[in-house]
Amino acid sequence: MKTLLSAIILAAGESRRMGQPKLLLPLGDKTVIEHAVASMFGSGVDELIVVLGDQAKAVRGILSGLGVKTVVNQDYKRGMSSSLVAGLRAVDPQTQAVLIALGDLPLLRPASVKRLIRAYVSGQHGIVVPVYQGQRGHPVLFDLKYRAALEGLRGDTGAREILTRHPEDVLEVTVSDAGVRRDIDTAEDYRAAAN
Repeated sequence: MKTLLSAIILAAGESRRMGQPKLLLPLGDKTVIEHAVASMFGSGVDELIVVLGDQAKAVRGILSGLGVKTVVNQDYKRGMSSSLVAGLRAVDPQTQAVLIALGDLPLLRPASVKRLIRAYVSGQHGIVVPVYQGQRGHPVLFDLKYRAALEGLRGDTGAREILTRHPEDVLEVTVSDAGVRRDIDTAEDYRAAAN
């Protein structure tokens, strides 16, 4: 039977360090968020959910017609974990695993995401994380046996603590894709991504 896999792109943040809505910034022929969405669609996920918050109307407008499901997190100021919970509530009931991705990771290659999916489908691990030059990156894939743990997260820490608590169930997949680590938080990050 086919494994149903959903991707949740966290795109609700306020872009405080950037000083302007970073997901709406142009990067080549698309915006930052459109690149993040294209990476997931190119990987073959069954469902793609984008969690919006700050700038929800503008981002939703850009994504309309792309075949993504959008969810607005009214509590986005409470941190990334609140967006993750909002995304989990929207996944298909048949979904077995979720990829947690970031909306400000535009250089991620679909081939890297495919590798994570293949490793999960063919392996015995419940958490799969990409590693570039010895450092973990995004997206991170979680079997939904971790749903309660993910929904129990608080604040802006993300899911790192789940990986810390379950090291025996974490599979690291080495990739040659710097895009798993290159998020856009500052104007300097943006300039580097644009070059």
